[in-house]
Amino acid sequence: MTEITKTTDNSDDASVDAKAPMPQAIEHFVLHWGEMGTRWGVNRSVAQVHALLFVSSKPQTAEQISDALGLARSNVSNSLKELLTWQLIRRVHVLGDRRDHFEAEADLWEMLMRIAMGRKHREIDPTIDMMKQCATEAEADSKVSPLAKQRINDMLEFLVTMDKWYTDMASVPKSKMFAMMKMGKTIMKFVGRG
Repeated sequence: MTEITKTTDNSDDASVDAKAPMPQAIEHFVLHWGEMGTRWGVNRSVAQVHALLFVSSKPQTAEQISDALGLARSNVSNSLKELLTWQLIRRVHVLGDRRDHFEAEADLWEMLMRIAMGRKHREIDPTIDMMKQCATEAEADSKVSPLAKQRINDMLEFLVTMDKWYTDMASVPKSKMFAMMKMGKTIMKFVGRG
């Protein structure tokens, strides 16, 4: 993501103003997103910072985020770095203010695709490489049972197939993908259920 310079009204945004209470709906969203993050293997603070930026109507500084969430400044800084790495937020420069401001990717599809691509690179690609190595080692080792060899090969084939399917689907334009998703059971009728 590229850095953006904006002319922005510097008045406080009520949804993140530490002096005003956070609206209950925003607080519930931020807290729940933090809980969901932990279930997905993401640090709670990282998920909460992301949620807050996602619902903020203007870019926020690290200080504003820290005050709004009651998190240590160092925790917010680390969370912002991780979110920048995942490309879920971008650094924004505001005219008349030397501090960095941050805003979240607002396009839900784009956000989902970035998360999926990041997880693929960090988790699926290394697993496929490891499974290829395991399959090669199992084939060469007479002490590995035919059942174990078959299951390792089945797992590898499944992962490779899913990886190819993901790659194919990632190249489908968003509008076409939404059209296919809305078709739901109609697709099942087209391809057959059996």
